Amino acid sequence: MAYKIKDECVNCAACDSECPVEAISEKDGKRWIDPEKCTDCGACAAVCAVEAITPQ
Repeated sequence: MAYKIKDECVNCAACDSECPVEAISEKDGKRWIDPEKCTDCGACAAVCAVEAITPQ
C-alpha cells in the first residue's frame, strides 16, 4: 500500500530527500508520491511538518 500526500501539503519538499526510491515529485504545485515506486517505508511521513502524508 503506497503512501499518499493530502491537500494539506505546503510543498516544502522535506519528504523528497527522505524517500529511498525517489518516488516523490512535484505535481500541480504540491508533492506527489508515485504508487508504482513507493515501497511503503513511511520515511516521508515521519518528516512531514504538516502531517500531510498518510498510508493510502
